[in-house]
Amino acid sequence: MYVQRQLLATLQAALKQFPAVLVTGPRQSGKTTFLQEEFGTQYTYLTFDDPLTREFATTDPNGFLSQAAPRPMILDEIQYVPELLPYLKMRIDKARRMAGRWLLTGSQQFALMKNVSESLAGRIALLELLPLSLSEQPRAQITLEEWLWSGGYPEPALYPDHRELWMSSYIQTYVERDIRLLQNVQDLRTFETFLALCAGSHGQIFNKARLVRACGVSEPTLKTWGSLLEASYIVFFLQPYYKNYGKRLTKTPKLYFLDSGLVCSLTRQPSGQAALAGAMAGALFEGIVVSEAVKAFTLTGKRPDLFFWRSHDGLEVDLIIQIGARFLPVEIKLTATPTLKHLDPLNRFRELAGVDAADIGILVCRAEQQTRLPNNNLILPWREFPSWLQSQLAGCWDGVAAR
Repeated sequence: MYVQRQLLATLQAALKQFPAVLVTGPRQSGKTTFLQEEFGTQYTYLTFDDPLTREFATTDPNGFLSQAAPRPMILDEIQYVPELLPYLKMRIDKARRMAGRWLLTGSQQFALMKNVSESLAGRIALLELLPLSLSEQPRAQITLEEWLWSGGYPEPALYPDHRELWMSSYIQTYVERDIRLLQNVQDLRTFETFLALCAGSHGQIFNKARLVRACGVSEPTLKTWGSLLEASYIVFFLQPYYKNYGKRLTKTPKLYFLDSGLVCSLTRQPSGQAALAGAMAGALFEGIVVSEAVKAFTLTGKRPDLFFWRSHDGLEVDLIIQIGARFLPVEIKLTATPTLKHLDPLNRFRELAGVDAADIGILVCRAEQQTRLPNNNLILPWREFPSWLQSQLAGCWDGVAAR
């Protein structure tokens, strides 16, 4: 079953502006299916997962790029043939005004982004396709337990019966294939321990010292491994808000997995119901809201301007979203019965931030309907948060930036 992705409008806009567009994202997030379904009749599709295609591209790059002319081309998994990019640049420069000629996909950021920025700077738009947003989920009445358990990767999200085998296979393939490809990590068993410990720290400060002791590796190695998780779209590091509002207590980011299904699998949760009743329930709920905020930005071609804030007196705002020049505070609580006490961090942040703060504060929780509260605060049900934020970001959309 194909679910139309909300990135389509942004991608179509980018294809009208740029000669080339690169769609990146984690493995199995639906990039290939998306491009084939939406552009398969207009573009010639070639994948570098095929060894023969890779060999053709590397031994005869000009012949390879000419084979589909004058049709535009989809080049899937471009990270396998970085040597093709300079030849692609020459093609683009010969017909610079021809927009939408090349559609590329890639699954990793490290070397791929370095090669793209060196070869195609100013000629290419970079978009990210993450796992399904809640607003893309075709099951309109999906429960919170089901969403936590299945996550957003299309296969387990659309076919829950496939979840167990898919998750275990994905984790194994990720560790044994992607991690070796990205950094040539030798001690995969220790890396697996690190991955599981990170899952157990989902929603917490990224405590490098504790992880160094637990894994028995050096701090530089652990820092590199954290960057690997981020580069392969497994985790997102939520940075602290740096303007001196109330003297921040920490400059260390929080770690969030971008997919709750992976967290549940790595932490051995027996079911969605058990996960939501267990010790990690609050962190899992917070994580899906942060993940949805990341997706809201990437769906419109923006970098996620997301932070958290903690004051000297212990108040913390779970999520600060920059929209235009203003900073929107968001509290995330698992409760279905919010109280005025939950608004204290929102009110305090807006008081300290002054004109920098948005006119509204948001409390995302399990309440059933939107409710206005004192001081222009809004209770927002978790189901409604993704589409609400996307509508806010759409109002300040200013086009796709070149990379």
